[in-house]
Amino acid sequence: MQEQAFEKIKHGKGFIAALDQSGGSTPKALAAYGVSEDAYSNEDEMFKLVHDMRTRIITSPAFDSEKILGAILFEQTMDSKIEGKYTADYLADVKGIVPFLKVDKGLAEESNGVQLMKPIPDLDALLKRANERHIFGTKMRSVIKHANEEGIKAVVDQQFEIGKQIIAAGLVPIIEPEVDIHSAEKVACEDLLKAEILRHLDALDSDQNVMLKLSIPTEVNLYKELIDHPRVVRVVALSGGYSTDEANKKLKANDGLIASFSRALSQDLNVNQSDSAFNDTLAKAVDSIYEASI
Repeated sequence: MQEQAFEKIKHGKGFIAALDQSGGSTPKALAAYGVSEDAYSNEDEMFKLVHDMRTRIITSPAFDSEKILGAILFEQTMDSKIEGKYTADYLADVKGIVPFLKVDKGLAEESNGVQLMKPIPDLDALLKRANERHIFGTKMRSVIKHANEEGIKAVVDQQFEIGKQIIAAGLVPIIEPEVDIHSAEKVACEDLLKAEILRHLDALDSDQNVMLKLSIPTEVNLYKELIDHPRVVRVVALSGGYSTDEANKKLKANDGLIASFSRALSQDLNVNQSDSAFNDTLAKAVDSIYEASI
């Protein structure tokens, strides 16, 4: 199972869908979907509504393994079911799509121009549960806002340290040190980031593999060396606040970089759409992101 999934992610044509909005970003995701905050009165009701939204996306005929290689889930989504199967099993068994899990607990306050991840105290237990739920890999996000060498080093050190814990648990980590697309120092941030990532990749053992999720670089093909690195399964790009069209255009210019978009995938979906309108809208987004990824 893991071997098949590894081959699909490494060599498959397509992109990875990010369906992992968490507690902090869920109200925003629901609002964009046409569900206002007065539609729920507590967290459980909110997560039920967002699971309904994700279920509608995942079960849509447009959400298909021909174009989508993997999907990143939030913890609650992993523990919820679709048509009687746990979400990851539904993705793998019914859709042929590889399941990933977001494992970070959000961002710490900014320091040295970056936001590290908050501590993940229950990570071992979460990874054990992820294995039981047949998850292939994980995702965790930090943010870089300024070209501060010390800050960027701290971000990459933390990502790889936790990444090795994830590898030891038998999963493939997606390491995501996002560079803020609005940073006035974006180019300098990306140069520092690439150097730090390469340093860590070169130090990995031959049986330690990672994925990378990065902001689309300003300098075209800046990350080609990372894409070609023997320890890297795949490099995927986040949309980072770009519109779908802009993200796709920038992605197309970078050889070997594929999408892992969240907002760009679902931005035109609405709870009040008929099934045919919803499926058509999703199909258009999937097709455009797929084209940009290949």
